[in-house]
Amino acid sequence: MKNWIQIALAALLPFTAAAAKADLAEAVAAAQAADIRDAADRARDANRKPAETLAFLRLRQDMRVLELLPGAGWYTKILAPLLYENGALFVSIYTDPLKDRLIGKPGFDRITIIEPQGEMVRQGRRVEGLSFQAEDMDLVLTFRNLHNFTADGRAALNASAFAALKPGGYYGVIDHTRRHMQADNSENWRRMDPVLAIQEIEAAGFDFVDYSDLHYRLDDELRYEVGRRSVSGNTDRFTLLFQKP
Repeated sequence: MKNWIQIALAALLPFTAAAAKADLAEAVAAAQAADIRDAADRARDANRKPAETLAFLRLRQDMRVLELLPGAGWYTKILAPLLYENGALFVSIYTDPLKDRLIGKPGFDRITIIEPQGEMVRQGRRVEGLSFQAEDMDLVLTFRNLHNFTADGRAALNASAFAALKPGGYYGVIDHTRRHMQADNSENWRRMDPVLAIQEIEAAGFDFVDYSDLHYRLDDELRYEVGRRSVSGNTDRFTLLFQKP
């Protein structure tokens, strides 16, 4: 009897996963349609594929999620509604734009700001000296931010993410792709070597889980600054998922 039960449960798993993915896609679509998102936000939807991206990153609507360096809040405007009822959204590092434009508004009044620790030290174009302290997170996310930090700065960020997560929690990272082992130059400084990113994040204690080609762009030659008019909005980006053992 036990074997039949196990077989039946195994058979149900694909259907359960498909239903959860469909539910998440519906919730993301509702968040995308909200009035708080402007035309500039909507213009990036097709390129950023939030429903598919968040599904790959294992987001569930009952999670405690920490978004690092949320910037102007493109993803925050989607994450907050998803987590409003049954989950919780936290943000940390460079959250000032959110304080002015988003946090406290209806539907965004449950976002918790975790103030960073340390003082920012600028090393050329990059920064270091910042970390954060959090706990009991299910998922930590950062979108197109690792390139802003020095190697020491990334190490502190990754270590803080590891400490913040529950065992079994996930760490999702997306950034603009740089050629492997390519030295810094004026065109590639806002790109990140994905092999180096994997090595550094594993060094913080994480297990590598998976990668996605959702944001792969064959026509990005990986040669030009990501803000160039001919490249912006069409950069090749690596999408990586890690897990805390």
